[in-house]
Amino acid sequence: MTSAVSLSGVGRTIGERTILKGVELHVAPGEFVCVVGGSGCGKSSLLNVVSGLDAPTSGTVRVPGGRPALMFQEHALFPWLTAGGNIEFALELGGVPKRELRCEAEELLRLVRLPDAYGHRIHELSGGMRQRVALARALARGSDVLLMDEPFAALDAITRDLLHEELTRVWTERKLTVLFVTHNVREAVRLGQRVVLMTAGPGRIARTWEVGIPYPRRAEDPEVSALAREITGRLREEIGE
Repeated sequence: MTSAVSLSGVGRTIGERTILKGVELHVAPGEFVCVVGGSGCGKSSLLNVVSGLDAPTSGTVRVPGGRPALMFQEHALFPWLTAGGNIEFALELGGVPKRELRCEAEELLRLVRLPDAYGHRIHELSGGMRQRVALARALARGSDVLLMDEPFAALDAITRDLLHEELTRVWTERKLTVLFVTHNVREAVRLGQRVVLMTAGPGRIARTWEVGIPYPRRAEDPEVSALAREITGRLREEIGE
């Protein structure tokens, strides 16, 4: 089966420190995979290697569809541009003609349920709204592969819950492939079709869980809670607690 993201024997070393070692991970087209692990296990480094921001020291990384889109914990939006302007900037980099920029940007804002935000400055938006704009900007790259590095970690519980619903909807509508890094095991179980646990360091794949719970899921669902407890127990073993 063709993979949208494929890592084979991937290692990443900086100086004398080995961050990733022998990582094997294959994500199918349209699959939603969540990666969990303790602090410093190499989760963000894994995304950086997949995105092309960093080169692997060993092994191979393949993303057949081209360079993926990347969304960070911080929204990283340009404060001197409007919400629409931020999205148009990404669209223009992707080769969209100037005459089509506004129409495309407004369509992406509608997709993330911010139809009236085009002219708003970033400081006028709430934290959750900023992350929606950041998601729209990531989608503006036109990639079918979306990498997400703890994008909801700084949000309050209610806003995070709403954005979980929105992300699941966008993933389904756009048929995206999502590789999502998080410290929050319950978040991983709520969102992912698979949950991948990384070792404490150097980062390797310790175990994978298939999540067969039907969508839509809620964080408080008994099945979500039960699997989250199981994965958390294994995570504590990995980090030595």
